[in-house]
Amino acid sequence: MPDSVDKINTDRQNAVAEILNSGSFITARSLLQALQPAEVADMLESLPTSKRTLLWNFIELKDEGEILLEVGDEVRESLIKNMDTAELVAISANLDIDDLADFVQSLPDTVTKEVLQGMDNQYRGRLESVLSYPEDSAGGLMDLNAITVRADVTLDVVLRFLRTKGNIPRHTDRIIIIDRFGFYQGVLPVRILLTRPPETQVANVMRTDVDVINVYESDINVARLFEDHDLISAPVVDENNRLLGRITIDDVVDVIREDAEQTVMSMAGLSQEDDFFSPVVRSIRRRWIWLGINLATAFLASWVASRFADTLDQIVTLAILMTIVPSMGGIAGSQTLTLVIRGQALGQIGAGNTRWMLTKEAIVGLLNGLLWAVVVAIIAYVWFGDSKVGIIIGTALIVNMSVAALAGVLIPVFLNRFNIDPALAGGVILTTITDVVGLMAFLGLATIFLL
Repeated sequence: MPDSVDKINTDRQNAVAEILNSGSFITARSLLQALQPAEVADMLESLPTSKRTLLWNFIELKDEGEILLEVGDEVRESLIKNMDTAELVAISANLDIDDLADFVQSLPDTVTKEVLQGMDNQYRGRLESVLSYPEDSAGGLMDLNAITVRADVTLDVVLRFLRTKGNIPRHTDRIIIIDRFGFYQGVLPVRILLTRPPETQVANVMRTDVDVINVYESDINVARLFEDHDLISAPVVDENNRLLGRITIDDVVDVIREDAEQTVMSMAGLSQEDDFFSPVVRSIRRRWIWLGINLATAFLASWVASRFADTLDQIVTLAILMTIVPSMGGIAGSQTLTLVIRGQALGQIGAGNTRWMLTKEAIVGLLNGLLWAVVVAIIAYVWFGDSKVGIIIGTALIVNMSVAALAGVLIPVFLNRFNIDPALAGGVILTTITDVVGLMAFLGLATIFLL
């Protein structure tokens, strides 16, 4: 199924590109109207800047807001830069409170003021209450548009109340129960509302065992709660248990996707919001620091190798084989590092099991080192006919792979303790350790036993 979806998306992107090249703009407009906002956003991000601007001109005003929320920050910024204030204000009027809170944070200050001034006091107050919470918290995710009722009414009253509204918010799978002061009491699942006798009182069928989310809870923990409990929506409360709003699954999916993308991109020193088609100068500026750090670590490894220059001059075989040990250590360490970072992201690794994880990975590293040490030693002996070289490289491999396994556990633990993203800095530190330890072990042992 995923392959077929990917093929459809690729075909659509290719079709749009061909239409834009051919100049058949009416066809392009018709195709866009048949797509969902997220699909249009994917197309915009897959086009070079000039074609992206051309495609954007075919999008109707009523759809622009949702599409802008789906694209990355850098792409959104480039599109907004070419839009006038009146258009941005009109777009804002079509968005829900939670989406509008995300949108206005990407607007210039002057436009934000105009957007706020164009709202009535009540609506502006609701928006400002959402903006007052951190973007990566439950408060930054929540939607204020939640249906609430009291526990002392019947299901028939609730049904009549819903009919008078004429429309209910998306992803409404439960009605939230509050008291007359606005404090959270429980929820009434819609399936119970529709299947129980109308004269039943809400207090008799409402659920009070449903988890609520504190408004300052991190978005990652919110996503984990939704995943563990298969939630579609969840109430958000303050520290006094007063209901503030709700979070729905569509916002949580965005959090999960963004977190996954950020983890992958961080390993290369990039951001998930980076535009693939950004200008060359901007891309260079964004990447040079990361490359510079890697260059510094490479020079450190070269400096270590230079300390054994006399050994390398006398035994050329060592120069041929010396890259094997750092490389194998780097791969082994990366495997452990990836597992630990993933475990931290899922909340599976903490102070209670770090020592167990360290012991387990040390044993795995040692046994893997022994296994491949034998293989490499045999190959080195067959290749060069020197048993001492085989034993030395095998021993160095055991040392480096064991150290790599330990480093793969300890690096993310220590970085996490200092609030540093392990996905961003862990790879560089690990590479430095495995290169330095690998070269020192191999060339050091060679210096001791061959000279």
